[in-house]
Amino acid sequence: MSIMRRVRDITVATLNERLEKAEDPVKLIDQFLWSTREDILQAERLYEQYTGHTNHLKIQWLQAEQQKEKREQQAMTALKAGEEQLARLALHEKASSEERAAQYRDLYEQSRLNTLGLEEQLREMRSEYQSVYDRREYYAARMESLRLQQRMNARFSGIGEQGAQPGSMFRRLEDSISNMELEAKSLHDLRRMGREFATEAGHSIQSAIEQELEQLKRKLQKEG
Repeated sequence: MSIMRRVRDITVATLNERLEKAEDPVKLIDQFLWSTREDILQAERLYEQYTGHTNHLKIQWLQAEQQKEKREQQAMTALKAGEEQLARLALHEKASSEERAAQYRDLYEQSRLNTLGLEEQLREMRSEYQSVYDRREYYAARMESLRLQQRMNARFSGIGEQGAQPGSMFRRLEDSISNMELEAKSLHDLRRMGREFATEAGHSIQSAIEQELEQLKRKLQKEG
C-alpha cells in the first residue's frame, strides 16, 4: 500500500469518527471534500509530470535502440568494405547504445508502473470524492428535512396555541357573563327583598298608627 493510500485511509477513518460527534455533518463533509479536492489536484499535477517523464524516458530508450541498430548496420558495412577497425568502433558504439537502451528501458518500465499506480490511486480518490459527495448530498437533504420539520412543528404548535386561545377566551367570557348574571340576579333579589321588607314595614307602621288612632278615639270618648 502506498503512502498516499495510507494517508487517505487515515483521513477517511478520521472523518467517520468525527461525523459521529459532529453537530453539523454537512459542514464537516464540505471541509473533507475541499481537502480531498486539493489532494486530487496535486495528484493530477504529479500524474501529468510522471506521464511527461515516462514519455521522455521512452523516447530516450527508443532512440538508443535505433542508435544500436544503426551502429550494427555500420559495422556490417565496414566489414563488407574490409574495414575491420571501423567495424570494431561501430560495434563498440553499438554496445554503448545497447547498454544505454537497457538503462532507459528499465527507467521507463519503472516510471510506467509508477504512472499506472498513480492513475489507479487517482481513480480511487475521485471515486472516494464522489462517494463522500453523494453522502454529503444525502446528509444535506436530511438536515433540510429536519429543519423543515422543525419549522412545521413550530408553526403548527403556534397555530395550536392560537386555536386554544379563543376557546380559553370564550370560557373566560362565559364565566364572566355568568358572574355578571349571578350578580345581577343577586342584586335583583336583594331589591325585591327590600321592597317586600319596605311593604311589610309600611303595613306594620300603618297598623300601629291605626291602633294608636283607635286608642286616641277611645280616650276622647272617655273624656267626654
